[in-house]
Amino acid sequence: MSSSVATQPSAPSAPPPGSAGPARVQKSLLSRVLARPEVGALAAAVAIFAFFYAVAPTFRTLPAASTYLYASSTIGIVAVGVALLMIGGEFDLSSGVAVTTAALTAAMFCYQLSLNVWVGVIVSLVVALAIGFLNGYLVVRTGIPSFLVTLSTFFVLQGINLGVTKLITGAVASPNVSRLDGFSSARAVFASDVDLGIITLKITVLWWVLFVAIGTWVLLRTRVGNWIFASGGNEASARAVGVPVKKVKIGLFMAVGFLAWFLGMHLLMNFSSVQAGIGVGNEFVYIIAAVVGGALLTGGYGSAVGSALGAVIFGMTTQGIVFAGWDPNWFRTFLGVMLLLAVLVNLYIKNYAAQRK
Repeated sequence: MSSSVATQPSAPSAPPPGSAGPARVQKSLLSRVLARPEVGALAAAVAIFAFFYAVAPTFRTLPAASTYLYASSTIGIVAVGVALLMIGGEFDLSSGVAVTTAALTAAMFCYQLSLNVWVGVIVSLVVALAIGFLNGYLVVRTGIPSFLVTLSTFFVLQGINLGVTKLITGAVASPNVSRLDGFSSARAVFASDVDLGIITLKITVLWWVLFVAIGTWVLLRTRVGNWIFASGGNEASARAVGVPVKKVKIGLFMAVGFLAWFLGMHLLMNFSSVQAGIGVGNEFVYIIAAVVGGALLTGGYGSAVGSALGAVIFGMTTQGIVFAGWDPNWFRTFLGVMLLLAVLVNLYIKNYAAQRK
């Protein structure tokens, strides 16, 4: 007769005295560097720079650098906010037309009431922040996906931009505000040229660098940055550990609204007037810059520096095609191929980094 013997699961053996437990796998410095989200975008940016440097002599000059850096800044300013929002797990498809809404609001408010330009600037800031707050509030309160909420906002703002502008001015452009009080000082802040000795840059380039630095500091050095990554990585887990997910997401939508306002002020002060139909489609450009820069569409991963590199890739490509003197009819095709190659290079480096130890 056989007998069974009940056995208790053995307790994990304690590490021998003097041992610090299982050895922690240490990745090499190269692996840690390659694991950064912006490394792939940096490699793609270097490749695109080398390509146009080789095929377009004009691209090698400092004035050309000033031109593509300016083009990059007009994308990168809003792309910083869009990247942070994507890391937080949401999209904003209204950011392109929100730029135009801010510029039209400032122009028509101060012109129709004969006020100082700065009054229009402040009023438009309130409107832009309100748009961001409304987007965020609707997303967190209703649970409707952000791309649907902001797509609705996109159509609403597009209609308002055209309808209200034509109703008030009788045209599809805002009035010229260059003769109003405060225009010169506002232009100095939003659209002046800065002489650095060897190169003259639009002030938007410097503002763009500042916004990227602030975004990087927030993501990597503050509690809010941890909340943003947690909200985008796993929203339920983030709530469970006390992360104020709703406030974080509303704040991110408002940050996008602020940066859209800033770019709108630049457009208004740079050209003195704004067309009501511009901005449509730019929301995808901002998202592309963030994705090329390493931000995941699923949230929880990305960087502000990566969005800047994505914007630089976009700026160099758009201006490099012009400097190379190629047929502009092929502009979009070539742009799409270049961006696809940039994403593939980014993906290759990420996979390479993941396989290294």
